[in-house]
Amino acid sequence: MEFVETLRTSARSIRSHKLRATLTVLGIVIGIAAVVTFVTFGASLKADVVSEIEGSSANEIYLVASEDEGGGFGGAQPVFTEYDLSRLRELAGVQRVVPRGQLAVSSLAHGNDTVARNRVTVTDERAFATATFDEGRAFRNGTAEAVINRPASRLFPGNLSAGDRLTVTLQSGERAAVTVAGIVNGSGGQLPFSAFSDQPRVFLPADRYSRTVLESPNLGVDQTAYPQVTVVTAPGDTTAVQERVRGYFDGNGSDAAQLLPPGFSVGAQTNDDLVDRIERIVERLTRFVTGIAVIALVVGAVGIANIMLVSVTERTREIGIMKAVGARNRDVMQLFLTEAVLLGALGAVVGVPVGVAGGWAATEYAEIPLTLAPTWFAVAVAVGVGVGALAGLYPAWRAARVDPIDALRYE
Repeated sequence: MEFVETLRTSARSIRSHKLRATLTVLGIVIGIAAVVTFVTFGASLKADVVSEIEGSSANEIYLVASEDEGGGFGGAQPVFTEYDLSRLRELAGVQRVVPRGQLAVSSLAHGNDTVARNRVTVTDERAFATATFDEGRAFRNGTAEAVINRPASRLFPGNLSAGDRLTVTLQSGERAAVTVAGIVNGSGGQLPFSAFSDQPRVFLPADRYSRTVLESPNLGVDQTAYPQVTVVTAPGDTTAVQERVRGYFDGNGSDAAQLLPPGFSVGAQTNDDLVDRIERIVERLTRFVTGIAVIALVVGAVGIANIMLVSVTERTREIGIMKAVGARNRDVMQLFLTEAVLLGALGAVVGVPVGVAGGWAATEYAEIPLTLAPTWFAVAVAVGVGVGALAGLYPAWRAARVDPIDALRYE
């Protein structure tokens, strides 16, 4: 039997049982769509986070004290004192040392309008050394000033402008009235590891508003302590400075080394280190979730196998007639296998755009740019065809082994 004729006969059989075929294809559509949705969202998430970090200057080293097994920014401990910052600034190749911490707040107010916020960032004016401002300038250390990014300016009706007054209410109930010194552009690479421009950011001078204070083991006096520090190096000297920074914290000469809780250590990572780590984490998460989605594909394959077995039983007499007029076992097997492959391919073709739509909806909800993974689209179609072929193998083999005499007697 020619392939074109086989294809035409298989398509006619599918059309003659539209509802049953639709329900069978639906299982494949759901499986393929789920895989494409999760892969698309994973690719979008990775591209968004990595672009933020890669957009930062390449000559930056990020210091954080975290659990040895974690190695990330989660659970960072405030152990970097002013003493450590001054010592780091003395290292060869270091241009700037920028601390960064969080201040717990309950709300921000401007005029008669109040918005709830959980925290604001406390940092140093050096954080804005290379920043571009849409309005105004950087705050000055020790002053009652603030810097905000453009999304933060939109929190209030009419938008905030440089020179406006902002009241910050701390969780302790204390209130701080500050003047908006400037609105930073906030696009990637402008601020050390805090330029996630799609989220509202408010920055206050740490030396005035930070409430995290620890006793310096080296000086014996209370000093402001920070959970994160960015060391900006001279261009081309990042690797050498990274080793010097690690050498400083390896001994007990630093405050951080003596203030570290048990099981914690100081990590000194560059942009490349962070990008590699984040890519691995997102890829593992995507694979895990995609693996769960593959279960839907298995269910779809079972559906195809089921409908093909039912089809073999229903068409037993037809198979007998085909063999009686000269059809070979190979022709019968090809007919049923083609029908199964068509069902799988149809499910894949419909499932890919549905999955892309699901990925778009997920990225819109998460407010991140959509990034497509076209390689996975081809893989999805191939998987759909493969699932149809595998699910149809046994029914096709069973159909090919039907005895023509018994088939002609079948009622």
